[in-house]
Amino acid sequence: MEFKSSLSDKDAIMKTISAFSNKRGGIILVGVNDNGEVIGVGMGRNTLEQLANEIRRETDPSVSPYIDDPLVNGNKIILIEVSESTEKPVFYRNKAYIRVGRTNQKLSSTEIRSLITNEHRVTSWDEQIIEEATLEDIDDKQVENFLKLASIKRNLDLDPKTPKKEALNRLELTRDGQLTNAAVLLFGSNPQRFVLQAITQCARFKGIDTDEFEDVRNFEGTIIDQREDALKFIGKHIGKSAKIEGVERVEEFEYPLEAIREAVTNALCHRDYRINSNVQIRIFEDRIEIWGCGPLPEPLTVEDLKKAHDSIRRNPLVAKCFYRIGFVEEWGTGTQRIIKSCLENGLPEPLFEIKSGSLVVIIRKYKYAQLRKSEIGERQKKAIDYLLKNGRITNEEYRRINPDIGRYTALKDLKDLVSKGVITAEGKGRYTYYILV
Repeated sequence: MEFKSSLSDKDAIMKTISAFSNKRGGIILVGVNDNGEVIGVGMGRNTLEQLANEIRRETDPSVSPYIDDPLVNGNKIILIEVSESTEKPVFYRNKAYIRVGRTNQKLSSTEIRSLITNEHRVTSWDEQIIEEATLEDIDDKQVENFLKLASIKRNLDLDPKTPKKEALNRLELTRDGQLTNAAVLLFGSNPQRFVLQAITQCARFKGIDTDEFEDVRNFEGTIIDQREDALKFIGKHIGKSAKIEGVERVEEFEYPLEAIREAVTNALCHRDYRINSNVQIRIFEDRIEIWGCGPLPEPLTVEDLKKAHDSIRRNPLVAKCFYRIGFVEEWGTGTQRIIKSCLENGLPEPLFEIKSGSLVVIIRKYKYAQLRKSEIGERQKKAIDYLLKNGRITNEEYRRINPDIGRYTALKDLKDLVSKGVITAEGKGRYTYYILV
């Protein structure tokens, strides 16, 4: 941590940001003198925004630290939290700095080459060390349960009773004898003490927008526990029906659980934990939205998710552990399984979108599923069954499955479905066909 009495010493602040980025991160408090006394800092309406822009502009590669202006003892100060960069070295005005004790030292060309070499060993956030964390912060039972499950799922040859220090080393979750972010996320007794934003928020809304909550929960703890808690919340708040298969009663959920499990797991596994936001599960009357944090890792695009693609892992240590307990595969096929599962269960293809800079997976229903049965006639029900099987229907095909009607009646039925938002027309004239919405 470093104190700065004001923003006037911008050059020193920028050097410290470079130094923290090239080491293991740190916090700068502006408005605190060298003795640690809070003296406050003068701020205008755009001070924080201008500071953030200046930091991004003056650093190479650009650094985007967490910046806040908390009130301490009645005085405003500025908090700048810098994370260890995954793209070292970070330069400020063509020079790179590193933290040595409480000072910033300019790196020599030899030290820069050494930093670049070492950087190849540590490329992701989850591999970075949490210096304040110790083995006391690791929950023995979490480690033991993980090893038991990994033994069952992937034949991991590691006794569940292995001492946690040895187990974490064998799982490659330590670095230089210290705990990594991944170790704390997976097995910490209180991970939010070190990674405050590692929370999963779940909400059930009334209707199709976010105006009114029916239920809301925030889940903390390890990301393994958060996954289970989130899935239970979803299971509680989505509809289900029952049918008899042979002599057994079988329950069916309105959304395929396989698709939901995959989407929730991906959000927890691949989110950007440097971003100060939470994974969110939003359940509406007509859809479920699973919000990750951050965009897709480059070079993936949302279009890539619909076809075979490389498995690009933002948090490789977390992903490897999730693989070991059967939560994920390593073939980049998870999103295709989500699509396949939805289609097989009579749902439209899920949407993959970037909203507010984050990947959002939307598992939805067709509009007809929200209508009462009495709102759709028998002929129209046949058309919907046909559409679920074939994807599209023409006027001629409508008459083929309803042979007692003519072209005009078929057109009237189809227009009625269009007016109810159940289907939409594509093409023109004789080439018109209809698809489900």
